[in-house]
Amino acid sequence: MDTTVLAVFVFVYIGMILGEIPGLALDRTGVALLGTIALLVMQRITPIDAWNAVDVSTIGLLLGLMVVSAQFRLGGFYAKLTRGLAAMNVSTGILLALLIAVSGVLSALLANDIVCLAMAPVLVEGCVRRRLNPVPFLLALACASNVGSAATLIGNPQNMLIGQVLHLSFSRYLLQAGVPSAVGLIAVWVVVRQRMGGRVNEEVSIPVVEAPDFNLWQTTKGFLVLTALVFVFLLTSWPREVVALAAAGLLLTSRRMASRDILGLVDWHLLVLFVGLFVVNHVVAESSILAQMMSVVNSSGINLAEPEWLFAVTVVLSNLVSNVPATMLLLPVATHPLAGPVLALASTLAGNLFIVGSIANIIVVDQADRLGVRITWWEHAKVGVPVTVLTLAIAAGWLWLLSRFFPSLLV
Repeated sequence: MDTTVLAVFVFVYIGMILGEIPGLALDRTGVALLGTIALLVMQRITPIDAWNAVDVSTIGLLLGLMVVSAQFRLGGFYAKLTRGLAAMNVSTGILLALLIAVSGVLSALLANDIVCLAMAPVLVEGCVRRRLNPVPFLLALACASNVGSAATLIGNPQNMLIGQVLHLSFSRYLLQAGVPSAVGLIAVWVVVRQRMGGRVNEEVSIPVVEAPDFNLWQTTKGFLVLTALVFVFLLTSWPREVVALAAAGLLLTSRRMASRDILGLVDWHLLVLFVGLFVVNHVVAESSILAQMMSVVNSSGINLAEPEWLFAVTVVLSNLVSNVPATMLLLPVATHPLAGPVLALASTLAGNLFIVGSIANIIVVDQADRLGVRITWWEHAKVGVPVTVLTLAIAAGWLWLLSRFFPSLLV
């Protein structure tokens, strides 16, 4: 066993667990990048092999879809939609249902992180205008974006990775995951509805939220491109990364919207995290450390080739190291026909358990805090824990039904 590689692996995944390295100003992305640099410096991998270790198709798909999402944000669509929802003359229960439905659907088609980033501050503004406590609505936004994003292979980064590496069919996965995601959104409404209550003080000032002005043409252009993307994904076997990059190129070819502004909204931080983890995991696999780790796991009676064990381990690991690193670690053992939907649903739905379980949660909490709305761990847990338990149970039950009565949907 190469102790140097093992030390780097442990260093990187401790960083994934903690979210940082104590005493250093490094977040998860910095830790993954530093691990990659260390392996290059210590000649455990060459620069060319490091480049080849990166799944370019996944990076390309992520980049292309981030540009599409940026088009909607710069076009003012998210702000216009959120303000329109908040201003509707409906009961709080219906308003909550509409918010969950909209954020769930948007997150299934666009990057859920960007949906939360764009909608959270405007949602706070709208709730304060109506003298409603924004916390339940913010928690609904975070939970619904995670649950909704599980429905498709383009809803979140880990699903994109799973779909690309395992070569999953976009339409078949939608049949496998669409039902538990839709039912899961209902579960989110039930849980949050029970936790609703309280109104903001009449003296609370309405926060000033800066958002791009709504541009009908730019938004329409974004919807036309997104609709074409979804149809191509559903009806053809064309490489998804090429199609997404072509869509990005089309949107970048604009006379009004500067490419600098669009690319400025791309989550380069996340892309670097992916690159770093691709390289570190590749070196670990090549050094046989991963095989030895899996051997130890199997000897303990845990067979990750079985979907039940894979589901359970994915849930636990996703809450230890975050869902993207967990997915990368478990993909090598994803050999069962159910492995794709098991990994995607379990890793995504598990993200609602704790605030740090998903980037969407962190974004919502951070955006709210900037506007003076504090969401504590306990407040999140009161919603996140029951939502996670219910949605995971729904997903597990649905996957069992598929394997028992509709095995044709798995192949």
